[in-house]
Amino acid sequence: MKILVTGANGFLGYYLCNALLTRGYLVVATGRGDCRLPYLGRPGFSYVSMDLVDHDQTRTVVHQIAPDFIFHAAAIGKPDDCELNKELATKINTAGSALLLALAAKSVTPFCYISTDFVFDGKAGNYVEEDLVNPVNHYGFTKAQAEKLVTMYAGDWSIVRTVLVYGRPMTGRSNLLSIVQEKLSRGQTYAVVDDQIRTPTYVEDLVNGLLLILEKRATGIYHLSGEEVLTPYQMAVETANYLVLDPTLLIRTTSAAFKQPAIRPLITGLDINKSKRELGFKPRRFAAGLQATFCTH
Repeated sequence: MKILVTGANGFLGYYLCNALLTRGYLVVATGRGDCRLPYLGRPGFSYVSMDLVDHDQTRTVVHQIAPDFIFHAAAIGKPDDCELNKELATKINTAGSALLLALAAKSVTPFCYISTDFVFDGKAGNYVEEDLVNPVNHYGFTKAQAEKLVTMYAGDWSIVRTVLVYGRPMTGRSNLLSIVQEKLSRGQTYAVVDDQIRTPTYVEDLVNGLLLILEKRATGIYHLSGEEVLTPYQMAVETANYLVLDPTLLIRTTSAAFKQPAIRPLITGLDINKSKRELGFKPRRFAAGLQATFCTH
């Protein structure tokens, strides 16, 4: 079975491609520019450069690959980048998704779209799959628009929303935990917000959930995240303590004091009961995710 993974050079892509290859799937990874994954030469793996803004290239690549299943993870995933370059974010996150869906529709290929808690406004938290989306920044808007397109797809489709994904960065892009390690190990201070509520997600748990969707041929919207409710500051303190670094270097701040181009929803966090019930999804606790992130084995 041939799986197309878009955005494969990213944080999630590294882990998703590895898990698919380990299970014996043929994986065709795509991304902008050269391959940054260490899997070239590994049986079953191939990489093709594909920029969703280049429609002719994308049409050619998808036609040549002729996948049996698509994991669509490609996006401009940094909210501030989306806010500062709204046109490009719309082209990649929304129009790029529309193009990929149109190409997939020609062979009615099953389509799994990776989305985000940022489609919600952050006023309630503990969101279930049926809750109405109401994004507060352009990143969330582009993802919500793409979600809407996915729900109109004629073939089997699934949408996966996740929250604040963390783990060991393997392709260059850092995340909250790795930044805490880097800053504090150098004796530098690091300001972290304590008024944003999340259910942080260990990257390999997210991948396991995606594999369950693939193998069970599950359709519809699924929330895949951790269960523990934590603020980024609480995550940072736990990380510092685990690594035996000085937590007093962490500066507790608020969203209002932390000036960023994109507004962040304050209270998100996802209810994962549907995924636990229908998929058998079992995320680990944050302490176990910390250990998995920093283990040297």
